Amino acid sequence: MNNRILEQLEFDKVKQLFAGYLQTEQGQDELRKLEPMTEPDRISRSFDEMSDMEQIFIEHHSFGMGILRDISESMRRLELDADVNISEIIDIKKVLQVSAEIKHFYNDLENVELSALNTLFEKIELLPSLQGSLQAINDGGFIENFASSELDRIRRQINHDEGRVRQILQDILKKQADHLTETLIASRNGRAVLPVKNSYRNRISGVVHDISASGSTVYIEPRAVVQLNEEITQLRADERHEMARILRELSNMLRPHTNIIRNNAWVLGHLDFVRAKFLFMQENNAIVPQLSADKTVQLLQARHPLLTDPVANDLHFLDELTVIVITGPNTGGKTVMLKTLGLAQLMAQSGLPILADKGSKVAVFNEIFADIGDEQSIEQSLSTFSSHMTNIVEILAAADKDSLVLVDELGAGTDPQEGASLAIAILEHLRLMEIKTMATTHYPELKAYGIETEFVENASMEFDTETLSPTYHFMQGVPGRSNAFEIARRLGLAEIIVNEAERLTDSDTDVNHIIERLEEQNHESRKRLDHIKEVEQDNLKFNRAVKKLYNEFSHAKDKELEKARAKAQEIVDKAMTESEEILKNLHDRASLKPHEVIEAKSQLKKLAPEVDLSKNKVLKKAKKLRAPRVGDDIVVTAYGQRGTLVNQGKNGKWEVQVGLIKMTLKEDEFTLVKVQEEAQKPKKKQVNVVKKSKKSAGPRARLDLRGKRYEEAMQELDEFIDQALLNNMAQVDIIHGIGTGVIREGVTKYLRRNKHVKSFGYAPQNAGGSGCTIANLG
Repeated sequence: MNNRILEQLEFDKVKQLFAGYLQTEQGQDELRKLEPMTEPDRISRSFDEMSDMEQIFIEHHSFGMGILRDISESMRRLELDADVNISEIIDIKKVLQVSAEIKHFYNDLENVELSALNTLFEKIELLPSLQGSLQAINDGGFIENFASSELDRIRRQINHDEGRVRQILQDILKKQADHLTETLIASRNGRAVLPVKNSYRNRISGVVHDISASGSTVYIEPRAVVQLNEEITQLRADERHEMARILRELSNMLRPHTNIIRNNAWVLGHLDFVRAKFLFMQENNAIVPQLSADKTVQLLQARHPLLTDPVANDLHFLDELTVIVITGPNTGGKTVMLKTLGLAQLMAQSGLPILADKGSKVAVFNEIFADIGDEQSIEQSLSTFSSHMTNIVEILAAADKDSLVLVDELGAGTDPQEGASLAIAILEHLRLMEIKTMATTHYPELKAYGIETEFVENASMEFDTETLSPTYHFMQGVPGRSNAFEIARRLGLAEIIVNEAERLTDSDTDVNHIIERLEEQNHESRKRLDHIKEVEQDNLKFNRAVKKLYNEFSHAKDKELEKARAKAQEIVDKAMTESEEILKNLHDRASLKPHEVIEAKSQLKKLAPEVDLSKNKVLKKAKKLRAPRVGDDIVVTAYGQRGTLVNQGKNGKWEVQVGLIKMTLKEDEFTLVKVQEEAQKPKKKQVNVVKKSKKSAGPRARLDLRGKRYEEAMQELDEFIDQALLNNMAQVDIIHGIGTGVIREGVTKYLRRNKHVKSFGYAPQNAGGSGCTIANLG
């Protein structure tokens, strides 16, 4: 796309409308580089991304990246084997943290079908170990003591020596307070000193570091602390050296991952850019247009994006229509209509939403050309005509049937008769070349051309003769008419003069009367359309109100059902406990066979309705919010140090990267750092699992309890053992995994108190080890 059209239509100003919605510097950079595209697939993908973002915002209204700085220069320096500084590491750390949060957000996303953004989310790669190492530098730019054992040792020694210096100086303050101008410890040249009266300077031996402006105070470093201060100075130098070494080590750790980090930063920036486009669309009543397969452009209630209070207009530039000629006087917004069409196309081909109503369509043009000047003066010089004609010549040489041409005041600036003939000849050339063209003119001769020529249509801008002012409404199919006689009458010109003027232009007057009737019909049609739209809006409001009431009713119904389920479950549990006790007593008192007891118990269970407590969304959400995951930032409870979860180990332990140190912690030894607001926390992605019917599954010799809730697992275990006994199974396997050990412990307790279990124990190491229990039945 040529740059000239972008300048003529002020496309940079349009792009700035989106800048305020961006959070990341990467998104700002993408906006600056944004240009119209000519590939339909790329444009369609941009439209799909906005539609996906709309789906995300329906479920999560506060979705966002947070403020992220551009790290491309830092990545380039790392690739050139240079080290990054503290501020750059903080920016990189932030990118890694947000990458982990957005990845988790996507993994937990539910009720949203993504068609374009899913590939972007999936491109994000987590680097939890590296993320944990960067916790060595906090968000304030301070290198933490735990960054290295040497740094921790140096700082502890500095604190110890500084404490000794303070103590010695405090002792001197108490003993020689009379010799001091103030009883405080001052600092000069980085050394702790005492403000000594000049007359007593020889009473305190030490090094003089400064003298006050009046000369009455001498700042002395007592000899007793000189050696300690020398040691502190050396330790400070060692500290700087160690911090530089840590930065170098962190840079070396980052260097192999520059491509991943750069890609993550780009994905986050692009998601931010798509988010900004959606927010603009939401706040400005913009839409994602349809992409026509041909050269059809259909804009419904289109508005100019740079005007404060634009008038909305419809434009139907169908595929078979080649030229639209907007005729009429030089007032009323003809140029604005040209620019509205041009900007709608530029915005759509750049993947941006357009200011129009749903149902609007845009085409894909390889080039858009325009000859749109500033407001013209009444007297146009030859140089102006020459300038415009030079532009027209260049456009005709470059345009083809895949181009859109916009020309303002075609043929103006020369003799009216010659200008009109030239304008008709140019438009005829464009028509024969099948080049989509919209042109404005004030020459009346072009009205006849628009009426008589195939694939050409007239249009005009409405003018209110009552108020003598333009309405800026676009009337397609209605040629413009001169309102000079009517305006003259309303301004008080003598009727005899106006009548004489009309007599001299009788032929044109008939045409104007026809146009006037067309305008009236157009105005009446627009009034009806506005009424239809009002009714449509009322219907939409009513529909939203009904949906709101329905949702409130459904929510109240769910709450009542939940209460009923809980109450039912309480009754069922109580009944089952009592039935178990009765059966146990029966078994103890009478010599009932095991299968008879199991059959009786099974019949009792059938009497009780099944209550699915897994539908308790509040408990599920609370449990999910507590669950740690790889890539989460954590705070080590014992030390108050931040780190990142790298890997989940056995027995519920986690491998954690804290600065440059790795450690293994239990879940109760750390707390999660939640960066995003709770309102932004997503739900888990729904997965529909089809289970086989128990009736058709046949007897099973193995039960898998992994991933089950405790209550659910114990219920399934009880039913499984009953079925195994009824099918005369001698041995069964119960897979419970290792995890936190809760299910495993529950299985052990159950098997220990079940009289039909002869013995049980863990499986061999090659068959599951402590993650599987083998029970012998009898």
